[in-house]
Amino acid sequence: MDKALVTGASTGIGKAYAQRLARRGYKLVLVARNRARLEALAAELGGAEVLVADLTQEADLTAVEQKLESDPEISFFLNNAGIATVERHLETSVETIEKLIALNVTAATRLCLAAGRAFTAQKRGTIVNMASIVALNPERFNAVYSGSKAYLLALSHALTRDLTENGVTIQTVLPGAVRTEIWERAGTNIDKLPPERVMELDEMVDAALKGLDMGERITIPSLPDAQDLADAEAARLKLSPNLSRNYPAARYR
Repeated sequence: MDKALVTGASTGIGKAYAQRLARRGYKLVLVARNRARLEALAAELGGAEVLVADLTQEADLTAVEQKLESDPEISFFLNNAGIATVERHLETSVETIEKLIALNVTAATRLCLAAGRAFTAQKRGTIVNMASIVALNPERFNAVYSGSKAYLLALSHALTRDLTENGVTIQTVLPGAVRTEIWERAGTNIDKLPPERVMELDEMVDAALKGLDMGERITIPSLPDAQDLADAEAARLKLSPNLSRNYPAARYR
């Protein structure tokens, strides 16, 4: 039986994914800081491997990397652990910046690459990077958080060819506002948002998994028309041939 490793598994999106992946027949490797919550979820799922880890700490991060690279049964990786902040852009504390980048960027990158190395060696596997709509609409949220999610989307873009050529699927999920604990931890109340902008957790995860089943490389659960995303991607790729030339554009001469 294949295994799925889920980071940020103790609550919210990670927990909901773990429940659904268990139903799909995966054995679970659950990663988070809160042992009690992980063990409760493992019991609920009828048994799962628990890895208590603070991914901002070198030893813990290395242990999860090694798990991804050394366990050949792992074929699904949900790169979900992350934190947010609602501090004002220019007033974001250095402590917040460093912790957010350590988890949302450094840890997410190292684990994504570890999974990529392991899965390409096996010529199979799935990586799901949990980003956010602020990767495309950064003005809506804290600049550091938005930047971290834009980075994760760029990482996925850059890895797509190497992974897909080796039989590995990579999907990036860009949720909007979802009702989870991350808002309270970030220092705000999600109920302050207009209710029409907030998606319930179960609906978001079910939509993301449906997008994966449909073969979507990027999934925006709330986007009504998938063609809008296809058009945006086509416009982005249209720029490519002209982004690096040996002379400036005529308007600069």
